[in-house]
Amino acid sequence: MHGTVETPVFMDVGTLGSVKALEPRDLVETGAQVVLGNTYHLMLRPGKDVIAAAGGLHDFMRWDGPILTDSGGFQVFSLAKMRRMTEKGCWFSSHIDGHEFFLGPEESMEMQRVLASDIAMVFDECLPYPCERSRAEKSVEQTIKWAVASKAAAHAPGQLVFGIVQGGVYDDLRRHCAEELVKTGFDGYAVGGVSVGEPEEEMYRAVDASVPFLPEDAPRYVMGLGVMHQMAECVARGIDMFDCVIPTRIARHGTAITRKGNVAIKAAKWAFDQSPVEEGCECYCCRNFTRSYVRHLLVCGEILGLRLLTIHNVHALNRFMREMRSAIADGVFADWKTQIRKETTNERN
Repeated sequence: MHGTVETPVFMDVGTLGSVKALEPRDLVETGAQVVLGNTYHLMLRPGKDVIAAAGGLHDFMRWDGPILTDSGGFQVFSLAKMRRMTEKGCWFSSHIDGHEFFLGPEESMEMQRVLASDIAMVFDECLPYPCERSRAEKSVEQTIKWAVASKAAAHAPGQLVFGIVQGGVYDDLRRHCAEELVKTGFDGYAVGGVSVGEPEEEMYRAVDASVPFLPEDAPRYVMGLGVMHQMAECVARGIDMFDCVIPTRIARHGTAITRKGNVAIKAAKWAFDQSPVEEGCECYCCRNFTRSYVRHLLVCGEILGLRLLTIHNVHALNRFMREMRSAIADGVFADWKTQIRKETTNERN
């Protein structure tokens, strides 16, 4: 492992080996601990041979902190119209040029071995919401088989392998999947198939149906979650790790993450505002620039505006996790969580 990770942790998404608009030194300054890469996308571009020639993803992107790589299982869900499922894996039509290629547990783990990430995720099927029970049952059995094959495949020295609990909204299927994964034995476990359009309470229910059947001494990870109050609720349920594209994605649309809700910085009402994006924030953007200036950049389509707002958003979520860790250490987490819910769900336009 490239360093020690303090949990709870938010992991910043760098799908193609880059957290959009940020350099590795920006990530260090924002307090980022772990960066994610994506097996499917990196397999297509730049390809396995290029990564191998660079000596792995750490050297290729010049990030010396921990890296977690998704297996490509999410693309089974997100690119459903461009793939064909088989028992051994998926045939995809490339979203780049349409050429057909195969990705299954062995292929995914081989690519992750070359990437030499610190944590490799098993290849799985991420179910949509809603999903009929018959399909969920079949998918869970497929996911378990793929998890076993992923665990048996060769992986990089010291590389940890995490299993992924699926089962949709069906509590008994999630329990079954979790118990079977634990029998196989993994270094950590993720709750998958959430943040795919389901109501918030269904997401919590999926966590509640999975966590009790996972080892307490292994890291537990909710995939695709980056909303402050939801992460706090999941930590209360025993979750340690999170990731999401939210901070970079909404920055590209001109929205800032703050402790008092999201703020649309492109809004005309900020044209003359000489305050920082978020009062009290110590990120590079807020220490040096005003809402008025950042809005100007965004309205004009200047790349710097996207970069500054991304720096702020990534800093905001990593700062939030530091606050959460302190609240836990100080024994005030329950009260802190209640306050966070009140503050962060008051969204502003």
